[in-house]
Amino acid sequence: MHRFANPARFMRLSHKLLPWTAGLTVVLFAVGLFYALYVAPQDYQMGETYRIIYIHVPAAYMAMFGYLVIAVASAVGFIWNHPLADQAARATAPMGAAFTALALLSGSLWGKPMWGTYWIWDARLTSMLILLFLYIGYMAVWQTIEDQVRAARIAAIVALVGVINVVIIKFSVDWWNTLHQPATLMRMDGPTIGGDMLLALLLMIGAFNMFFATVLMWRMQSLILRRRIRSLRLQLGGSGQS
Repeated sequence: MHRFANPARFMRLSHKLLPWTAGLTVVLFAVGLFYALYVAPQDYQMGETYRIIYIHVPAAYMAMFGYLVIAVASAVGFIWNHPLADQAARATAPMGAAFTALALLSGSLWGKPMWGTYWIWDARLTSMLILLFLYIGYMAVWQTIEDQVRAARIAAIVALVGVINVVIIKFSVDWWNTLHQPATLMRMDGPTIGGDMLLALLLMIGAFNMFFATVLMWRMQSLILRRRIRSLRLQLGGSGQS
């Protein structure tokens, strides 16, 4: 990991990777949506309504994955002072919040025909809403504290404490009596769907992952450049005063 701790080296590597990840994102979304809308068969119980899972499930997965990325990157930055770890965590937060909001919105649209209501204070739904607030709180720390070192420390503590909620989200359908259906893919006895339905879902999850990787590199580049500009301004200001 220390090989990639140098911002200049990361910038060179990310510039090479970005066109490939962006292209793969477009291809996976195109193929995934084609399979989700046209190839995957209609569900025998939910009919065409079930197709919202091809947005809802990847978004919910990325919401939790994004927060774990923030937590791991924050821990690395907090313990080893990795120069890019805090930037990776900070760059991930807006995407994670967007994925969480998309998961909540798509889940509500799915819940209306399935449960007869857009929202219920179900354990899974409530813990996902808390996750959105955690993302917002994490971003607020960076925005309100001017000292970037202090902001990184406090944001890391917020991120690490919030991991408890990710565990609750994952196991909420097992620990409590909930309307939300159990896990579809990550099960000890294997996925509950198969064939073209499973292929379409995996393609969409792959597309969301590639989108995440592409935007993460782009946002990290932006934060690195912003940090360089801030350093130059401080240097110029200091030299002007002297």
